[in-house]
Amino acid sequence: MTPTLVRNQPGADASAPADAGTRARDWAEIQERMLAPLYEAVYDRMEVGAATRMLSLGCGSGLAMLVAAARGAHVTGVDSDRERLALARARLLPDAGWDDAPAHSPHPARRRARLLEDGGPAPVGADGAPYNLITVFEPIGCAAGDSEGLVPALRSAVPLAVRGAAVVLTGWGPPERCATAAVLQVAARLADTARPPRTEPGRWRPTLRDDLEDVAARTGLKPDGSGRVSCPFGYADVGSAVRGLLSTGLFDAAVRATDRSQVEKEVAEALHPYQREDGTVWMPNVFRYLVCVT
Repeated sequence: MTPTLVRNQPGADASAPADAGTRARDWAEIQERMLAPLYEAVYDRMEVGAATRMLSLGCGSGLAMLVAAARGAHVTGVDSDRERLALARARLLPDAGWDDAPAHSPHPARRRARLLEDGGPAPVGADGAPYNLITVFEPIGCAAGDSEGLVPALRSAVPLAVRGAAVVLTGWGPPERCATAAVLQVAARLADTARPPRTEPGRWRPTLRDDLEDVAARTGLKPDGSGRVSCPFGYADVGSAVRGLLSTGLFDAAVRATDRSQVEKEVAEALHPYQREDGTVWMPNVFRYLVCVT
């Protein structure tokens, strides 16, 4: 991880988000690991292991899948972000496709992973075995409209699972329990500088108590338990923190309303209260998960 802020290239459009490849790498190398405690807590609760056939919706660059596969689970990931999916493929399937790795492979997790571009989750194995766990580790409840695409995706995925399969939804915890919420407010303030002012999907908003329950209700899922997990965001320095946070997409509306340089500058300033004497950045956060039954 590098401490250097991403710079605008000569001739680049400063009002546009960073290019997709750069942002995907920043997500995979800096930001994605912040949610590792959430993955582990969910897998512990769901007793993920060799009998698990998991579908990961919005699998990103594949860290959650890698953790599940290391526990013995068979995992299928679906994502619409081609750059993140390519990074997931490099992590999970660098040398072999689905079930193509030899039995003596030194990387057994690769024999239990499958990656698909958004548009059609498929049964896990050649025998058509259905899923018994569906996970959504892309947290909702922090941006306007961030659950709109999730509801139809879940409606399409649920028929591929066994009756009574678990579906785990995840989201941000209460703003007062998330130090990062104060930094994310910069995104909302800068987005409001657009003329004329506008509200658009992806704009930051405070998390609501029933965000996850609302998605479950609209999808026809029955809640069956929930939990909270501490997921502190820790960065080597302010520059890494800025890159990691901007890779989430939560600042895209702010970038369009102003420009990348302005957003980077104001995010860096908002991070100062969380910077330690050694230069590292530490922000305590709490995330929620909701366990549902199909």
